[in-house]
Amino acid sequence: MTRQNISSGAPWEPIVGYSRAVRMGNAISVSGTTATGPDGKIIGVGDAYAQAVQTIKNIEAALIKAGAGLKDVVRTRIFVTNIAEWEKVGRAHAEFFGAIRPATSMVEVSKLISPEMLVEIEAEAVVGDS
Repeated sequence: MTRQNISSGAPWEPIVGYSRAVRMGNAISVSGTTATGPDGKIIGVGDAYAQAVQTIKNIEAALIKAGAGLKDVVRTRIFVTNIAEWEKVGRAHAEFFGAIRPATSMVEVSKLISPEMLVEIEAEAVVGDS
């Protein structure tokens, strides 16, 4: 089975030794993803909704590089630094996944790698045979 590593170009990938996404066969795993913009800065500082939207767009970009799309997502895991913001983050998730309805969970964590980061999302996708 061929392994395809997908990089986002984030500075943390070579330091930590991970890929934004990995495709093995028809399964794709997307690493914890944040609202990092192309310039490496966080988009939506202080705004959990805006960060969730950008995070999902970053996940979509990784999936496209792997030959998939949001429609192929079967599971997401959402990490937030303030669970009181769950409705904002959930609204953003529903805007992208409302019709797809992947299995998901949302948990509060004490902090993420940067204090500006409020949301981190992982995703798993399965690409069909067609």
